[in-house]
Amino acid sequence: MAHSFVLGILMLALGIQYSRASQERDGRPQKTYDFVIIGGGTAGNTIANRLTEDPTINVLVLEAGGTNEGVINSIIPNFCPRLIGTSADWNFTTTGQVGLSNRSIEYPRGHILGGSSSTNFLVYTRGTSEDYDRYASVTNDPTWSWVNVQKFFARNERFTHSADHHNLSGQYDPNVHSTSGMTAVSLASLSSSFGPRVIQATSQLSNEFPFRLDMNSGSHLGVGWVQSTIDVNKRSSSATSYLANPFNKRPNLHVQLNSQVSRVLGSSDSPSHQQAFRTVEFRVGSGSLQTVLATKEVILSAGSIGTPTILLNSGIGDPNELSKINIKPVVNLPSVGKNLTDQPLLVNSWKVTATDTNDEVARNVTLAAQQLLEWQTSGTGPLVNGIVDLLGWLRLPTNNTIFQDVSDPAAGPNTAHYELVFQNAAGGPEPSGNFMSINTIVASPTSRGSVSLSSADPFKKPIIDPALLASDEDMKVMIFALRQAFQFLTAPVWKNIVVGPIFNLTAKSTDEQFMSYIRQHTGTVFHPVGTAAMSAKNSHYGVVDPDLRVKGVTGLRIADASIFPFIPTAHPQAAVYVVGEKASDMIKSTWNLK
Repeated sequence: MAHSFVLGILMLALGIQYSRASQERDGRPQKTYDFVIIGGGTAGNTIANRLTEDPTINVLVLEAGGTNEGVINSIIPNFCPRLIGTSADWNFTTTGQVGLSNRSIEYPRGHILGGSSSTNFLVYTRGTSEDYDRYASVTNDPTWSWVNVQKFFARNERFTHSADHHNLSGQYDPNVHSTSGMTAVSLASLSSSFGPRVIQATSQLSNEFPFRLDMNSGSHLGVGWVQSTIDVNKRSSSATSYLANPFNKRPNLHVQLNSQVSRVLGSSDSPSHQQAFRTVEFRVGSGSLQTVLATKEVILSAGSIGTPTILLNSGIGDPNELSKINIKPVVNLPSVGKNLTDQPLLVNSWKVTATDTNDEVARNVTLAAQQLLEWQTSGTGPLVNGIVDLLGWLRLPTNNTIFQDVSDPAAGPNTAHYELVFQNAAGGPEPSGNFMSINTIVASPTSRGSVSLSSADPFKKPIIDPALLASDEDMKVMIFALRQAFQFLTAPVWKNIVVGPIFNLTAKSTDEQFMSYIRQHTGTVFHPVGTAAMSAKNSHYGVVDPDLRVKGVTGLRIADASIFPFIPTAHPQAAVYVVGEKASDMIKSTWNLK
């Protein structure tokens, strides 16, 4: 409460004002457009920008959330956790998770222009070359290979300097980055001894934790500096890049906010004898239902939760499951909503003797006000950074037996099984003291969940079951990862720095004790993918073909994280931008657009 009060007073005192962009409209759009994009998120805004490069094409974006402009918790990088549970969040929860002692957990998704690119924790990681080569292999489409998607990474990324203008040499490889794209990417400002200490530990334990100069090179194994979608000192999202001025002034680009889609409606397509889905049903706020027609295509970009929800409500899915909740089956696609894949996250904090951690601001209103003032007046200070300092992408040893009875879920031998996330603070506010965290993530999970419906009400929240730690293999990987976090802290650099964990385990605790702690405290890094997965043309499973057209229908394409058949071994926003850029190319080619 005190933080909110101080924030409000400072914003008034400093005269913080934000213009309301032309995209914030709550009225009634026209009835017909060339393309209707459902979801103004990471991929949706990318496609909206690229299609309207052709001035003869009219595009409507329907976004369920409100404007991103003036949302200070989205703008300031370090405030990103504050968006959870707000109006910028869909405020989903999961079913009780068997792997988490039947706990139901929060499941944040962006409910704001920019989607989750406006609410995520800003980490920019592409995944490995093996991730994309696997997509190309399972879809029988070489255009999805690592080599062939490089042009889309380049179109998206605009690598820029850090807020403190420090020398970046030794922290990344400029040869694998673009400086001419749309979305800003940068390295954090250096503000403490924590990052250099982590890097020193990689030289002291180089066999287990090698240093990785740039995890976005296609090879990511090792520990290195995090890159984030930060434009020097503020968030860079699809809304602030692809819908920035002057793009949002294009007369052929229309963005309708607070507009939630209920269904896409089918009709007979005489030439192909298939159902054509070019009519979109939606409501503005809590108003009455209305429809809009796409004369060319509807592009569904509502995300890994929203996209299958809309498909199922439209009668596209498993006929038996739809009939049970009184939805008339229209298209038999049993894979809709299946294959939900996410990466379990466990926050692990240790007490330290270092005094330059980021803990004090959470309990010191005066310091919080000073940091906000510094950000506003000079664009510097701790708030210019996200909350993640460094990342480690690591594999199990080759002699480990966890995957002896199942296929290795990683995309290849150079792709991580688990991730370590380094933070110069406790995972949550502590009443006193200084802390560091090494959070553990199962980066290549074997568990698969689902998104389903409980009724025919299109505006009722879906049933979300990410099946976190549902498999024995995922639990064993999490145990191994947590043991490796303890191992990392045996490097000499941590002597006299690390006091001990603030959770009730030690490196000598048994697997059973580890398992009990993990089940009680694991959550998610909220990276859902896979619920409308790509597969090869004429495949008996999957939802979209490699060109992202929905199987068995016309007029409907999907472009968001739901299309990935396997989760990228990454924080997936960079991969989703690639989906948006690639989809734009394919759509332009189909319709001979400029």
